[in-house]
Amino acid sequence: MKLPAHGRYPHSAIIHRPLYAWPNGARLALVVVNNIEHFAYRAGLGSDVTGPSPVQNQRAYAWRDYGNRVGLWNLLEMFDELGLPAAHNCNAAALDACPEIAPALLARGDELIGHGRTNAERQDTLWEEDERRLILESRDALARHAGGRPPRGWLGPYIAQSPVTLDLLREAGFTYVMDWPADDQPFWLNTRAGRILSIPYSVELNDSPAVVYRHHSGREFAEMILDQFEEMLHQSQRRPLVMSIALHPFIAGQPHRLRPLRQALRHILAQRDRLWIARPGELADYIATLPEGTIP
Repeated sequence: MKLPAHGRYPHSAIIHRPLYAWPNGARLALVVVNNIEHFAYRAGLGSDVTGPSPVQNQRAYAWRDYGNRVGLWNLLEMFDELGLPAAHNCNAAALDACPEIAPALLARGDELIGHGRTNAERQDTLWEEDERRLILESRDALARHAGGRPPRGWLGPYIAQSPVTLDLLREAGFTYVMDWPADDQPFWLNTRAGRILSIPYSVELNDSPAVVYRHHSGREFAEMILDQFEEMLHQSQRRPLVMSIALHPFIAGQPHRLRPLRQALRHILAQRDRLWIARPGELADYIATLPEGTIP
């Protein structure tokens, strides 16, 4: 039986790959990625914590808007307190609507990553020309907010891709994506314009599915982070790994969730000397220095 296949990467079992180390001899890389999103009012797509079928009314809009008004600033203060670098998947519309955000992220030295125009829409339902326009508009808007520096990485709204998304991203100059949660190490994806790097981005340690869809509490989410860290630190004695944590300000930025999250991150950072804490672009830069064939 021949199943439909993507043709983007061949099978590769992690136990059979070349060994390497992260900078300073670390075997576990920690990547914290925050999602900054903007939604249409009473229209389009959007999560709703109160039920499985989102209703696009003023309550759901305001809950998500809390992220850009309050939750983001709670998270950034926590990152500063912990000395924790981060990256941010940015809806272009969020940076346009909230002019304080981009300067605050750049002042920290954080990385801006393409995340579409708005999470009120998906790109996997678009015709190729319309999807290309979405990618280019998002890229150019982030470059405008970053002093002319275009983003290098991409995470699609709702982690969604069409059959040609990877091709369009590579043609638009993107060098890595985080839409393929297939591994705990980076790996190469094929496109019609050359290869593009996949960097691990967790759909497990991700506060949106954990809280909105699985109805975990903030403390349960923090316990997941701790269990993931302890196990991956143990596994990294055998091979290099990437542990990613995905956050959303309107979820993790709520005070009752922020408190256990801070406690979990403090526990992790107590072993900072055994970790490489990196932004995704830094991880991609390091991958480029490894001998050809090291990364599958």
